[in-house]
Amino acid sequence: MKTAILGAGVSGLALARFLVEGGLASSDVHLFEAAPSAGGLCASKTVDGFTYDVAGGHILFSKDAEAMAWMKANAGGEAAFVRRDRNTKIRFEDRWVHYPFENGLGDLPPRANYECLAGYVQAWHERQVSGSAAPRDFATWIRWRFGDGIAEHFMDPYNEKIWKRPLSEISSDWVAGRVPDAPVADVLKAAVGLRTEGYTHQAIFYYPRHGGFQAITDGLAAQLAGNLRLSTPVTSLQRAGDGWKVNGEAFDRVVSTLPLTDLPALVEGVPSGVAEAMRGLAFNSILCFLVALDRAEHPDLSWIYLPHPSQGPANRVTYMSNYSPNNAPAGRTSFLCEVTYDGRGAKPAADTEEQVLRGLEHAGLLRREEVLFTDAVHSRHAYVVFDHAYAERRAAALGWLAEVGLTPLGRFGRFEYDNSDACVIKARALAAELLAEAARG
Repeated sequence: MKTAILGAGVSGLALARFLVEGGLASSDVHLFEAAPSAGGLCASKTVDGFTYDVAGGHILFSKDAEAMAWMKANAGGEAAFVRRDRNTKIRFEDRWVHYPFENGLGDLPPRANYECLAGYVQAWHERQVSGSAAPRDFATWIRWRFGDGIAEHFMDPYNEKIWKRPLSEISSDWVAGRVPDAPVADVLKAAVGLRTEGYTHQAIFYYPRHGGFQAITDGLAAQLAGNLRLSTPVTSLQRAGDGWKVNGEAFDRVVSTLPLTDLPALVEGVPSGVAEAMRGLAFNSILCFLVALDRAEHPDLSWIYLPHPSQGPANRVTYMSNYSPNNAPAGRTSFLCEVTYDGRGAKPAADTEEQVLRGLEHAGLLRREEVLFTDAVHSRHAYVVFDHAYAERRAAALGWLAEVGLTPLGRFGRFEYDNSDACVIKARALAAELLAEAARG
């Protein structure tokens, strides 16, 4: 069963590996990748001995032990990874607040602590009394779930910074399963200074010792050298009997990890309504800055959140050199700063780098004389945006693809908010389906 996989990010690479491991002839698996190297959103870059992940700070953790072990095994095994305890904070004015925010109320100034606690308890009480369903728009959902205090002090400014649009334009559907509900008892304890923990599934994570997060996709790609067609963008997809032609070459099955927004320009015969739905799917791009520092060591932090406009345009800063001792030269450290922007709008202003550095300085995270240099990379597709038209548009796109036998996979291939482990898990499931199909002839 001659199979084309479009895109050699973690989803495409994992699918190819699972197909070959499952018995499909290696000569029947073909990976098309527009870039000169594999990796996609998991790519990393090294500049003068400083390594950073170009689409935001990545970590390896998973509730699926088999998937995580498989990812480690393909990147050198357990010894090739650093085990880290997550230590994540929110920079609230001039102080550190425990993460997630509702588990760190006791770290706030007294007035903010009271306002956040009172709002949380009131919102919790109203939900118990009314039994109301979650509101559809994200702005209203925040207050329904957390109350006015947490909304005003953290959730509103932080989410406006990352989503770059009014929160009322975003659906609350995306938070289901992604934002755990802190027990009210934990929030009460946190407010009076009794430490509680949230997001415990991320309490421990792993990171490659060498090469950044791309070491994982490099490990997958190393065993697919004969299957990879690098620097080979897909320019056309045409139906051919029961199969497809990719750039004029016939295949029995095609799996696309390419963004749904880009398919109308590539696939012949997309109905106008479906094409409009695909092109209308909203997404955010990201500009990531490496900040190389002449600093011997960092505080013991993993990553931090910057909710205030005065802290600059970056919404998250990863203490990149803390992930692996090999991410910076000896005696040096680094930050990775993330700035999101609407994928359909203009790129950030030319002075964004200066704004980022000024914001970090204002937040007390660095001194200008420590900065050795910066490096920046844009990633066009970074975050799925769940606006109110998302579900309808996505259903139209996936429904048509199912009708014509073009299989989507991956974060933007299916427009799903998947981490790398979820991409591997879904690639594993799809490989099982395709292998069964091949066995049936």
